[in-house]
Amino acid sequence: MNDDLGIPTTSSLRVIPREQHPISRRNISKAALRVLYRLNEAGYAAFLVGGAVRDLLLEIQPKDFDVATDATPEEVKALFRNCRVIGRRFRLAHVVFGPEIIEVATFRGTGDEEQGGDRHIVDGRLVRDNVWGSIEEDARRRDFRMNALYYDISDFSVRDYVGGMQDIAEHEVRLIGDPETRYREDPVRMLRAARLAAKLGFQIDPASRQPFASLGDLLEDVAPARLFDESLKLFLAGDGLKSFHQLEGCGLFRYLFPATARVLEGDDPVPRQMIEQGLANTDARIAEGKSVTPAFLFAVLLWAPVQGLAEARIAQGQDVSEAWASAVAQVLAEQTQRVAIPRRFTYTMEEIWLMQPRFEQMQRRRVFALLTHPRFRAGFDFLLLRAAEDEGRARLGQWWGHAQLLPQELLAEALDRHAAANGGRETGGGEADQGEATDMAPAARRKRRPPRRRRARGGAEPR
Repeated sequence: MNDDLGIPTTSSLRVIPREQHPISRRNISKAALRVLYRLNEAGYAAFLVGGAVRDLLLEIQPKDFDVATDATPEEVKALFRNCRVIGRRFRLAHVVFGPEIIEVATFRGTGDEEQGGDRHIVDGRLVRDNVWGSIEEDARRRDFRMNALYYDISDFSVRDYVGGMQDIAEHEVRLIGDPETRYREDPVRMLRAARLAAKLGFQIDPASRQPFASLGDLLEDVAPARLFDESLKLFLAGDGLKSFHQLEGCGLFRYLFPATARVLEGDDPVPRQMIEQGLANTDARIAEGKSVTPAFLFAVLLWAPVQGLAEARIAQGQDVSEAWASAVAQVLAEQTQRVAIPRRFTYTMEEIWLMQPRFEQMQRRRVFALLTHPRFRAGFDFLLLRAAEDEGRARLGQWWGHAQLLPQELLAEALDRHAAANGGRETGGGEADQGEATDMAPAARRKRRPPRRRRARGGAEPR
């Protein structure tokens, strides 16, 4: 039997005792344990829930720890001075421990407004849900079966009400309830299914995947700011390349980046190669613990439509600078209607893109001006990523790589020789790099030779 959202109203509880699962408190954050223990000591039910339990069962270290309880947000706040109650659509308690926030949610119920709850549904979409209930109801309200597992701090067992342990064992992403109804309730669940499959290397259950084709356009009505947050989870969590492939395979990528998706439908393999390499590089940086910025990645994802539009306008006779500026403005205006990229990122994206034609200008003053640009490194890295476009682009990247290593006087001499050889006219890097870049490399290597170390007085080497 199902409720009005297609969620089963019956459950079969399976309790997995401590000795039959791999979850250890050593792998749970101290902040989360403090919340769990205090709630339990105060007489409330307290469970670690959701993705943290799933990841711990898969022996993956979670990034976040969420808690579920029968205490209301106000009761949680009364227990913790470092707590704030947030949200209108879903009221939650956030318990703050320095940089770490433990999200505490009261068990959601399956009741309705007539029963005194606070749930509001518009056109099948859940716009507010603050109906409290039992843990069994809370489990059935969650999105995927593997996310409806509860780690009980009172006896260290895992509770499974909907078959999540089976899905983990079978490496499958499966929705709770009727997929079409649940996607209409929240279309972003389609993106989450793709993200989970990419992150965990799981398959999406056929019944959960089938509605993507008919319901994907519901994503067009999701708030662009929410899709931006979801895009960060998809592409900047270390599994960006796999997420990209999963989204394309599910037919969902075009709802996030429609202009890019149209380019990828063409025969040119270069845009896809660049996107895949950019995502692979980002994943590698995250794996190494290095910083990443959404601006660079979004610049990679949207480069093909910007470049295509700019080149088309230049071919029609428009001034080069104006063509690039107008192409950037148009693509960003269209994209932010779908995914609301904040201005602090679009500004950097514009700088990276508008630097690209400047790399082809070999006049001395232009080269030195570009080398001192505050975003030069990002623009140069972007240029290197474009090496797949053609052989000349790869040589241009090599030229600028050598140029950065030269002392100013040697670089100026090389540029002057290049200008003289070309009759003083401005040329692109493809013409300059074949001779000048190779001439600059030995000078750069000579300059980088470490100086001889002097001995300190008394013959000891300086520290």
